[in-house]
Amino acid sequence: MVIRLHRRILAAAALLLTTAILLSWIAAQPVRTVFSPVQMSESIIVLDAGHGGADGGTSGSDGTLESTLNLQIVRRLEWLFLFLGQQTVLTREDEQDLSGPEDHTIGQQKVSDIRARVELVNGLDGAFLISIHQNYLTGHPEVHGAQVFYSQSEEAHQAALAVQDALNLHINPRNEKNCKPAPTEVYLMAHVTAPAILIECGFLSNTQETQLLASADYQKELSAVIAAGYLQYHTKEGTA
Repeated sequence: MVIRLHRRILAAAALLLTTAILLSWIAAQPVRTVFSPVQMSESIIVLDAGHGGADGGTSGSDGTLESTLNLQIVRRLEWLFLFLGQQTVLTREDEQDLSGPEDHTIGQQKVSDIRARVELVNGLDGAFLISIHQNYLTGHPEVHGAQVFYSQSEEAHQAALAVQDALNLHINPRNEKNCKPAPTEVYLMAHVTAPAILIECGFLSNTQETQLLASADYQKELSAVIAAGYLQYHTKEGTA
């Protein structure tokens, strides 16, 4: 029991140090210079900004679109991982989705887009998917916080635990959440063959959290915490 407690303290200290380093880097002007890579597995980190194109996802009462926030956070994660020498692939790089010119209705565009994302991920050897989304809960404007969902693999489960621990420590203090299996109706998570986590970064049904999520400083902090949790899993820092 004492050993496990010590490990948890060491893990928290390591995470705090990693996050502090990442935050200090983000505070400076973004630079894509890569120094000695962090020693991790040969993963390709696929960063997925949920929604896009005609599908803006959910939205806040002020009109803030989920798709826009997702892309902003993914871009910050991309800068971080590239700075740390990790290979990344984005499912989308702008506000457009992955549907084709033959897809005329919103329904057709959504189906084509999500299938294209699955095909992209499944076509990469050594991929690990991090999908970024925002939540919404009608009738409960007080609910807030970030939560992680994972695909049906042990690698995804362990990564989700590490990222959720990081989020609980730095983003969800006194509002801790548990990571959960992704619902089977989430097509992307159910059909990718790579380990995958989906992060609901916050609730656009909560006015205060919507303002935070739209803030550059909060996006930097959130991205640093997600990256730190992911790195902690892959470098086996603080595992029991």
